[in-house]
Amino acid sequence: MHPPARVPITHPDRLVFPDLGITKGDVVAYYDAVMSRFLPGVAGRPTSVKRYPEGIGKEGFFQKHPMPGLKHVGSVRLREESGALADYLCPRNASAIIELVQFGTIEFHPWAARERSLEEVDYLVFDLDPAPELAWSEVTEAARHVRGRLADVGLRSFVRTTGGKGLHVLAPLHSGCSWEEAMGFSRGFAQRLAAEQPQSFVAKATKRERTGRIFIDYLRNSRGATSVASYSLRARAGAPVAMPLRWQELGKCEHGAMFGIVAARRRVTRLRSDPWEGFASLQQALRKNVWNDDNAAP
Repeated sequence: MHPPARVPITHPDRLVFPDLGITKGDVVAYYDAVMSRFLPGVAGRPTSVKRYPEGIGKEGFFQKHPMPGLKHVGSVRLREESGALADYLCPRNASAIIELVQFGTIEFHPWAARERSLEEVDYLVFDLDPAPELAWSEVTEAARHVRGRLADVGLRSFVRTTGGKGLHVLAPLHSGCSWEEAMGFSRGFAQRLAAEQPQSFVAKATKRERTGRIFIDYLRNSRGATSVASYSLRARAGAPVAMPLRWQELGKCEHGAMFGIVAARRRVTRLRSDPWEGFASLQQALRKNVWNDDNAAP
């Protein structure tokens, strides 16, 4: 497939991932090929992007506000924590995605809320960030444990690789959950798991407390925070992809960066059904006063 003709691509031969010889044109082709799977997780959401105009061999940067020259990428005005109003990038269609890649974007990090309901969270994210010395099997076992504990309070969850060393466990809501409610639940949930299994989990970001354990990063559930989109490339050696999995596939996954750009594209073209079937339509809500800040401790 080819990118939309109305989005011209300059310097398509520029190396983006020098270790693999992957060019800007290859990155465009990847997003074009997986667009039908990728776009629903990003479209209509405030989105931060990570740009590497000269490839990952040079320093990149995050950007959340629109840059000059965009013709296809939308924006949404929202109130920041300071009280000021600001415009945020808000891609709505395939042309917007390709144009952002034209501007050097490799990674896409959307909000867990849509532009039409910015104060309503429609999924929770728990980022399992392991200490470097932990085996991958410990990470996958931790993800299964998180799944089980969420199920205990009636929440079905889904898993994806991050393209790095960890996993994301997501629970869709679609229930009018506020950011305050989402943060209260997720903080309490992480603290409860850390109290139940202190040898395995930690709910504090302090590095000295994370030795030999997995940090349950719940902070991505705060207003303005983002997490990498499913099927997004990561700006790392090997061109890994954040890949949604079926839970039964987790045992076959060898590490968090298992799916590189070629393997990811191959997987997507061969998928007969969505690994996250039901994620976008599942109706579930947070139970009141369960694992909130007041009763996090056992």
